[in-house]
Amino acid sequence: MEQIGCGAWRERRQWVVFMVALVLFWSGASAQIRYSISEELKEGTVVGNVAKDLGIELSTLTERGFRIVSGSTEPLFQVNRNDGILYVNRKIDREEMCERKSVCLINLKTVLENPLEIHYVAVEVLDVNDHSPSFPETEKRLDISESVLPGARFQLLAAHDPDGGPFSVQQYKLSHNDHFRVEVKDRGEDGKMPFLVLQKPLDREAVRRHKLLLTAIDGGKPPRSGTIEITVDVLDVNDNTPLFTKDVYSVMLNENAPVGTTVIQVNATDLDGGVNGDIIYSFGNDVKSKLKKLFDLDTLTGEITVKGPINFEEKDSYLIDIQASDQGPVPLTTEKSVIVKIIDVNDNAPEIEITSFSKAIPEDSRPGTTVALISVNDLDSGLNGKVICSISEEVPFKLMPSLQDNMYSVVTKSPLDREKQGHYDVTIVAKDAGQPSLSSIKTVSVVVSDVNDNSPEFSLSPYNFYVSENNYPGASVFSVSASDHDINENALISYHILRDSGEGNNLASFLNINSETGNILALKSFDFETLKTFKFQVVATDSGTPSQNSNVTVNVYILDQNDNAPVILYPVSANGSAEGVEEIPRNVNAGHLVTKVRAYDADIGYNGWLLFSLQEVTDHSLFALDRYTGQIRTLRSFTETEEAEHKLVILVKDNGNVSLSATATVIIKVVEPKEAFAASDVKSSVKDEEENSVTFYLIITLGSVSTLFLISIIGLIAMQCSKPTDYSSTHVQDANNDGTLCHSIQYRSGDKRYMLVGPRMSIGSTIVPGSNGNTLVIPENRSRASGEMRSETLRQDPRSRPQSLSHTQPRKLTLGAHGGVVGDAGSTGGSGPELADRV
Repeated sequence: MEQIGCGAWRERRQWVVFMVALVLFWSGASAQIRYSISEELKEGTVVGNVAKDLGIELSTLTERGFRIVSGSTEPLFQVNRNDGILYVNRKIDREEMCERKSVCLINLKTVLENPLEIHYVAVEVLDVNDHSPSFPETEKRLDISESVLPGARFQLLAAHDPDGGPFSVQQYKLSHNDHFRVEVKDRGEDGKMPFLVLQKPLDREAVRRHKLLLTAIDGGKPPRSGTIEITVDVLDVNDNTPLFTKDVYSVMLNENAPVGTTVIQVNATDLDGGVNGDIIYSFGNDVKSKLKKLFDLDTLTGEITVKGPINFEEKDSYLIDIQASDQGPVPLTTEKSVIVKIIDVNDNAPEIEITSFSKAIPEDSRPGTTVALISVNDLDSGLNGKVICSISEEVPFKLMPSLQDNMYSVVTKSPLDREKQGHYDVTIVAKDAGQPSLSSIKTVSVVVSDVNDNSPEFSLSPYNFYVSENNYPGASVFSVSASDHDINENALISYHILRDSGEGNNLASFLNINSETGNILALKSFDFETLKTFKFQVVATDSGTPSQNSNVTVNVYILDQNDNAPVILYPVSANGSAEGVEEIPRNVNAGHLVTKVRAYDADIGYNGWLLFSLQEVTDHSLFALDRYTGQIRTLRSFTETEEAEHKLVILVKDNGNVSLSATATVIIKVVEPKEAFAASDVKSSVKDEEENSVTFYLIITLGSVSTLFLISIIGLIAMQCSKPTDYSSTHVQDANNDGTLCHSIQYRSGDKRYMLVGPRMSIGSTIVPGSNGNTLVIPENRSRASGEMRSETLRQDPRSRPQSLSHTQPRKLTLGAHGGVVGDAGSTGGSGPELADRV
């Protein structure tokens, strides 16, 4: 028997040890660390070193944002990021936090970021005996009939102690009395209930009233206590107590039931008659005021109705004590408890809480990068509390559930581009599974931070700029501009000119660019006559890391300005001055071409279009000057009394806004026909020696002038006699024998001699509009009327050979920028530059 008893005792001991271990394991699984503190501690009291207990490096706490996740109310605890110590943030009242709970646990959630870590800490608040028991009333009156038999029990008001556990009310003591004693009934969660028990029959004639003092004592050391005075009035006999019709009253009630909804109706009967059998109903003495705010009781019918809001999340069941009392002289009372179970209704929408959030995310983040951590909670139970989360709109983000229930991560699901969209409002929808379903939304604003992934872009490519020559050195001539789709430093652009060893580098060295604004300055003045166009490259670089750049080609075109005065080509004397001497026979007719003033302007367009005018002349009636061609012709025939020498000063000016000019002086000597012939003979001989291009007969004559002088004289006379008598000896008959005078003029420029040979310019020659004043048109009808004309040719090079020109249509000789012929629009035979005069 002893062995059997020992074995049973060992089995019971092992079972107890197993249960204790199981409880400890279960309590430890709910949190990683658990601390215990007493209530009512001062603010700043240290609870423990969380970082040390969790094994977290203290140096990373601040950097990783170590903190406690709390709600909207002021947190009870705070953690020091410098040393990881958990301390009390405000005074804790256990009775307020954990009313009528045996164990008061406060669960904390700590968060570290980069990388994200979540730890759970539980703090148990231990009770302190800081409250004394107290009764709801200071005095209680009881009416007891003298016919009540010993053993009768009367429920008294229970004392309330906010403290829990061993510091709650543990016992009741009644002052010494022969007729009454006190008994205590333990009602578990509702505490201990005192009952006054009659232990000796009452005799109203002996004692009509009994004064009792009931004391409630808690379990503190030293204990605290509270008292209530009980007055017992002895009444006459009413010997039947009311009886309820049911032993147990239980009912189901939906939460949020409207005020006035009938919960249940209790019913009691009394065998007595008259007023002793009339029953009234009331709440039990122990029903708290909070419960009386939720339910109402009809004292006559016993109907319990809803008086206030019923919330399943606050409490899922209620125990209501109902008393039924008769109205006899000595009322008899019986008591019954009504159990009201609350049915959950889906009346709570899910709550979304952002536990961690990145303020900005780079646009080059890979898919799967965590943006935020969220937790959801629904106070309802069952399916009403089952929550499903989703993102409502189409955004490059998605929700990823975590290992813990109702925890989600917002991560990127596709690449981001800040230039397309730099800000997202991610709407998270939490929806429960209740019927009807409730939902809530939370918007997370995600800012996409910029990454330098865009090169600067120029507004034009290429740039074409037109700059007037003679610009001021050091002044801004033009500017370039580039933009960058990035922002901040990544969009801060600087400019520089690309200077390499390639073509155009020499010109680029005379340019400078403002690195901030893109304004380009010319360090020297440009000259259109030297340089007409050039190009270079500008590079735009942003300030990102690494930087991005792009370049653009800049084409610069120099615009001509009227900065060159006309230059006289003919006449030019031996010393370089614009002076010449012309001899003409006295017998020439009106319209005779005396000479032609030729000038040159390095400018182009209107700046190079030259006009001729007589500034000074001895006799205005003798000579006329063509303002466009510079030809000097006679207006009438000479008389015998005319002076033999005439001076003409010709003004040559261009058509620029500010006109520039030059002058030439022509001395015209009027000679007799024979003298003119001799001068013409000498000039023709000199021309044949230099150019050897007139006729084969002249070459032979000049070659043998020393031996065949006489033959040459006869030959020259024969040539002169073959011409009409009204022409001077200075003119040679046209090869076509059409009667057109062929005019030859000799002049000297420096150490070179020149001869101009060609037909007389038609007076009807005009300047074609739109040709910049440099295109000469010879009308077709003039050509036909006067026969085929020969172009006057300035023979500056012995290798130059005149060629015939076709006159089947008007001919255009266009002058270039420097006065040279650059095209012959109507010529089919010969080259324009070889045939045209420099005008």
